[in-house]
Amino acid sequence: MAPLPTVSPATLDRVRGALWGIYIADALSMPVHWYYDPRVLQRDFGRITTYQAPKPVHPGSIMSVSNTGGHGRGGQSGRIIGDVINHGKHDRWGKSGVHYHEGMQPGENTLNALCARVVTRGMAQRGGYSAQGFLEDYIKFMTTPGSHNDTYAESFHRDFFRNWAAGVPPEKCSRGTEGHNTASIGGFVMLPPVIMGALKDGVEAAQQVAVRHLALTHESQALGQVAKVYARLLCEVAQGQDFRASLRAAAADVGVDLDRIMRFNYSDLEVVHRVFGSACYITSSFPSVLYLAYKHTNSFEDAVLSNTNVGGENCHRGSALGAIMGAAAGASGIPRHLIDGLHDSKAIGAEIDNYITALFPEEAKKEQAAAATPAGAEL
Repeated sequence: MAPLPTVSPATLDRVRGALWGIYIADALSMPVHWYYDPRVLQRDFGRITTYQAPKPVHPGSIMSVSNTGGHGRGGQSGRIIGDVINHGKHDRWGKSGVHYHEGMQPGENTLNALCARVVTRGMAQRGGYSAQGFLEDYIKFMTTPGSHNDTYAESFHRDFFRNWAAGVPPEKCSRGTEGHNTASIGGFVMLPPVIMGALKDGVEAAQQVAVRHLALTHESQALGQVAKVYARLLCEVAQGQDFRASLRAAAADVGVDLDRIMRFNYSDLEVVHRVFGSACYITSSFPSVLYLAYKHTNSFEDAVLSNTNVGGENCHRGSALGAIMGAAAGASGIPRHLIDGLHDSKAIGAEIDNYITALFPEEAKKEQAAAATPAGAEL
């Protein structure tokens, strides 16, 4: 049995970085989320380098043909959207060209990233992960009018609350919902705080809790298997192991040879759109995450901006990537303007601090004591 990892001040910095990365990459991509034609993205925004608001019209929006009563495409007769979740947004789904994140401000986060904040706050409050606690927090957040400003909700949210509204127990609301798009990168957005919370207990514990949490919202064994790879990668990076070696190993686990791809000197756009695919499916989106991290190993900012500007499923792919890159850089290595520019930066920072204090109490005390010691002073 491998010894349990130790948590140093550098580790705490990397945990903080992983959490900040979720929100930064998501918010950068928010205005061009699901822009599948890079030419249109360039026409509407040029190259994005900072937080922006969405345009009034999304040229590729499919909300007008999305099911407001459950997953996938369909009509707007269902009222899960509007009455149960995403209150007051039902009428926006039936109109052509409505942006998925209509009306959001520069630096605001989309719904899945907001749910990652729900997980983070709940873990800080309870001093650890609780599946029952998460379900209570998730249901309260999603069913409370005015709790968020997003217009769109992925299929897994709609299916969960369709079942919940029908009286299905919360712990069973993901069952029977698997569809063609269940195994998607959106399921990974909430995982980093869950995984980091198990860091002291080792990789296997982190993998187990990640899969357990994922199953509450996504009924997909295929997605769960990739979540194990993601959990191992995040743990290794947070522990300061060789970043590129960990990326190569994770890629090999999903059948990807990163060095071979790099030898072709493709652009990021070519890799994401042509080698793997820019949609949500985990079989294409997770390899894209690993490639972007490998290509931009030494720059958090380059990685997340490239993810934004190649378009496609860049918000949720970005959150998964941002957590990896944030863990590699540490919060101290993330450009300050990306942290401060988030719409809710102060609140997010307080939530991350509370999470660190609750999940790593002894280590946080040592960190605080070290920070309070004047440089050059002897203890």
